[in-house]
Amino acid sequence: MDEKKAEAEMAYQNTSHAASFGIMDRITAMVKSVKDSMHRRRVYNQTVSELSNLSQRELTDLGISRSMISQIAIEASYGN
Repeated sequence: MDEKKAEAEMAYQNTSHAASFGIMDRITAMVKSVKDSMHRRRVYNQTVSELSNLSQRELTDLGISRSMISQIAIEASYGN
């Protein structure tokens, strides 16, 4: 009985340490997150800029109204 208890404790101890991250892993993840956010914002701004520069006729030909520009930019940058 004590052997099964020891095995259960050992399994728990092995899995509890596997999930810990070092400071470098956290910094790397944070830098990646910032870069991803900057890229998405750049895509959003570029999409808004390009669609805003189109004439009303060009937007109509594309089936887009001016009120849809920000939503389209969000979909382009965040995939919603």
